[in-house]
Amino acid sequence: MNSLRVAIEPTSDRPLASAVEETGAAVVPLAEAQALVWIGGPAGFPELPDAVEWVALSTAGIEGFVEAGVIDDKRIWTNASGFYARGVAEHALALLLGGTRQIVRSAKTRWAKDTVDPAVRTLRGSTVAIVGAGGIGRELTPLLKACGARVLAVNRSGRPVDGADVTVASDRIDEALTQSDHVVLAAPDTPETRHTINDRTLALLKPHSWIVNVARGPLVDEAALERALTARTIGGAALDVTDPEPPASDHPLFGFDNVVITPHVANPNGRLTEEMAPYLAENLRRFAAGEELLARIEIGRGY
Repeated sequence: MNSLRVAIEPTSDRPLASAVEETGAAVVPLAEAQALVWIGGPAGFPELPDAVEWVALSTAGIEGFVEAGVIDDKRIWTNASGFYARGVAEHALALLLGGTRQIVRSAKTRWAKDTVDPAVRTLRGSTVAIVGAGGIGRELTPLLKACGARVLAVNRSGRPVDGADVTVASDRIDEALTQSDHVVLAAPDTPETRHTINDRTLALLKPHSWIVNVARGPLVDEAALERALTARTIGGAALDVTDPEPPASDHPLFGFDNVVITPHVANPNGRLTEEMAPYLAENLRRFAAGEELLARIEIGRGY
């Protein structure tokens, strides 16, 4: 692999440079590269030399790059879909337990035992729907099963997800929501998934249902969510992502005692390249061998 030349932009990064060097490839300036590892956002994305055959983006969500017209059909593009799944799954479980065990409400009240005690629920025997059950869903499923929950996976194809009790295609999402006690959103942001959670789908949930979003803010119609929370037709919401980000400091959702918003830290920036490095190394090996790359973007589909 000594002939493979890789640029890391817009700044140098030690974990990714080590991954490149450990595979026998060389870190070079962009003008000399066959592959580009881009660890920035769409703003400032460079004009690519024709010699660049592959671009590896460090984010799972690529909607900003799509909107900016960065992604073309002249070369291979990959994102980081699935690379950070384990940490995001841990965060999703923490948020769900924080809600169902009433840790969120307890933290926002002062020894409100009469209110908190009757609302505490267990995941044992409950059904949790994972909407967009890709890499995060595969990591989250065994964690939920270990808590005694039944897992209902929802994905685009309907192909069975390992470990899930039931898998259904996304066109059966209403059925999945009706059968579930709680919902974890892990889908990409596409025109088809925008406002998956809205007035109509919220009405399918149970009064004790918690919604956890560790995917993308636009999956939730936040005005509809506020209405459901005000009417207490659902149990609560735990959001690591919002639309827009950050939310306004006086956003109404901050005022609910059954809502927690974490600042998009399921995959913290401080560990991003460290988590990405082994996957980059594997993709470098595959690229040199002419094999299919992990997390290859489907041009035109948005992920």
